[in-house]
Amino acid sequence: MRRWTADELSGLAMLVIVVAVGFPVLFGAATPRIPRAVWALLFVVTVTALFWAAVVEQRSRKAGFALAVAVGSSWAVVATAPAIGLLPILLVVTAAVSVYLVPVRVSLGIVALNTVVLAASAAIPGGTGEVPLMVGFYLLIQLATVFGSVSLLREQRMRRELAETHVELRAATVLLAESARTAERLRISRDLHDLIGHQLTVLALELEAARHRDGAGAHEHVERAAGVARELLADVRATVGELRAEPRDLAEALLRVVRDLPGLDVSIAVDPDVRVGDEEVVAFVRALQEIVTNTLRHADARRLRVDVTDDGAGTVMSAVDDGSGARTPVIGNGLRGLCERFEALGGRVTVDGSDGFRVTARVPAP
Repeated sequence: MRRWTADELSGLAMLVIVVAVGFPVLFGAATPRIPRAVWALLFVVTVTALFWAAVVEQRSRKAGFALAVAVGSSWAVVATAPAIGLLPILLVVTAAVSVYLVPVRVSLGIVALNTVVLAASAAIPGGTGEVPLMVGFYLLIQLATVFGSVSLLREQRMRRELAETHVELRAATVLLAESARTAERLRISRDLHDLIGHQLTVLALELEAARHRDGAGAHEHVERAAGVARELLADVRATVGELRAEPRDLAEALLRVVRDLPGLDVSIAVDPDVRVGDEEVVAFVRALQEIVTNTLRHADARRLRVDVTDDGAGTVMSAVDDGSGARTPVIGNGLRGLCERFEALGGRVTVDGSDGFRVTARVPAP
């Protein structure tokens, strides 16, 4: 089921207020300056356009057109209303909605034009007698609404940027730690191979030569020493192999990326059977970073669930949020780079925006 975002719920609340202020004219308590049916049609167009701009198409280009329709029709509704009443609230709502869709300077222009329309309408014979007071009052309300919305948007943007920076720093810390661990492991493996392995090889050769020398009772002891040396050499080689192929703790790496993340509840579940190498750990950490960043920027989500499983053919990361989704997902530079990273490992990345936004990243089994 679709989850309404905070912005959408605010938009719906404003629309309820708009409908309420139109009731007196709609139900005959007041008579408009034009036929009631025409006025009602203009009012319905205004409410519909506001709903379309504030809720349905808030993130698309169509929202700008819907806002323009709402502004124009709201002027007609207010200009033809009887004695104005509370209908100027309609202009306040259009100004408030505009902040989310157009630049601030355009919103201020809408406020100025709304005020001109309101003053002209109030000056029409039959309008209210306290024109300056009413116009000034609604001008102040519009300005307060616009600047309050601007401050709210700025705060939301700063929180989102803080969360994105948090994820980036966490991911960088994890990747640096993984890089240092990998470098140290390779250094140890080289030391074991170059130093101890070399020494044991020489020992085995020396003992092999000693075995062919004369000496009563020494031959059996030399044979044992040669066997021990060969076993030690085999153990060193096995240790080197384990150091190079040691599975990484993917769950810990992913949890460190999202630990203490503000603004988004992220749950991560990693199958205990998952075994990945260093390159795969880096790929999955980068995938989680990109997924969380996109969720913060675009999804209006509260929760993100990430599952990493082994399906027999490879390791699969599936991440889905509870946000608004996207009917036609757009692959931006971040997701495109992620796809290229996994393709380089022989895997792939798919996205689905039909129910929330889901990203699935897969790497084949080694």
